[in-house]
Amino acid sequence: MILEMKVPSPGESITEVEIAEWLVQDGDYVEKDQAIAEVDSDKATLELPAEASGTITLKAEEGDAVEVGQVVCLIDTSAEAPSGGDAPKKEKEEKKDGFNFVPNPKELSPEAKQLVDAGLNVTGENTKKTYATGTASPAAKKVLAEKGMSANEVQGTGKDGRVTKDDAVKAQPSMGTPTGGSRGTERKKLSMLRRKVAERLVSAKNETAMLTTFNEVDMSPIFALRKEYKEIFKAKHGVSLGFMSFFTLAVVRALKLYPAVNSMIDGKEMISYDFCDISIAVSGPKGLMVPVIRNAENLSFRGVEAEVKRLALRARDGQITVDEMTGGTFTISNGGVFGSMLSTPIINPPQSGILGMHNIVERPVAVDGQVVIRPIMYVALSYDHRIIDGKESVGFLVAVKEALENPEELLMDNNVKKALEL
Repeated sequence: MILEMKVPSPGESITEVEIAEWLVQDGDYVEKDQAIAEVDSDKATLELPAEASGTITLKAEEGDAVEVGQVVCLIDTSAEAPSGGDAPKKEKEEKKDGFNFVPNPKELSPEAKQLVDAGLNVTGENTKKTYATGTASPAAKKVLAEKGMSANEVQGTGKDGRVTKDDAVKAQPSMGTPTGGSRGTERKKLSMLRRKVAERLVSAKNETAMLTTFNEVDMSPIFALRKEYKEIFKAKHGVSLGFMSFFTLAVVRALKLYPAVNSMIDGKEMISYDFCDISIAVSGPKGLMVPVIRNAENLSFRGVEAEVKRLALRARDGQITVDEMTGGTFTISNGGVFGSMLSTPIINPPQSGILGMHNIVERPVAVDGQVVIRPIMYVALSYDHRIIDGKESVGFLVAVKEALENPEELLMDNNVKKALEL
């Protein structure tokens, strides 16, 4: 029986996917539920499992865009599993030293065999080399040295391919470019996910009145809390007490104070939300992904850290689903993990705001008239000026700063152990 495998729908509103990579070859025997391909949608990369066991026939190439419901392969379910392991693969033409090498000359036509016997490959190019090939004469070496060139860059016309003085004189080095280095290029098609990210970023720049405001945060209070409680917290809850829980809860508090930042434009209307679905930008194997922490306003420090860890692991392992990345009312992006000191993050449409975190550096600051060294992080808020005014954007970022610099009072209600569930 021949089973037609069709592209399943990876999510609502997705009508097309791209074959990112076939994990099997045409004619292979596959087991039921074995991953046979990776497909890219505009939101995520998903694995395509075999629907039955049998011999597979591929009906699409890597890089092909296929519609949901289209047949991409056939599985012959009547085929028996091979008993001696994988079937032998066809030998590919080998190459040695950049010249074609045919392992079995008997397979050549008489005309091609004459070319090989004469030291030519099947295209008529010379394949015989001698010790003299590419060797420069003493006079040629001197000329090439003056030009800063090597004999490998010159095609020799002398006997047996020697580089003569005349060859060296006529040789022209590449102007303005160092000689002897690699100048290779590679052209690779962007994945559907990467193309969609690019489109959304350009759209955000072109269709929003995006501005960015900056501030700085003294991270000393958070450092002190983590130093005192992180080991106890991890032993009790199985997750680390990181920075993301402090920032997420600080953002939730600020969104309640400035609800316009927790809004978005839909045509001629503004939609405001009474819940906080916080998108967390994470780096995955297929590029940037933005899973969502749902109803972050109802989560504790432990709840936020556990959810961040779960989503980050799923993104890293390529298991994140479209539903887990859909929605979100505000985004937090942490460029500091890569060493970024300061940046202007781009809004994640259709949201109206994104907070950028950066690296923490010890800097001299003035405290009570004295210069002291404190761990400082620069933070940035990019916002859509069409619905968020300067007063609200600056006030929002100041509220985030206040909560991070006074977490015991503003985020923990002056009861650290209760807030950390210790």
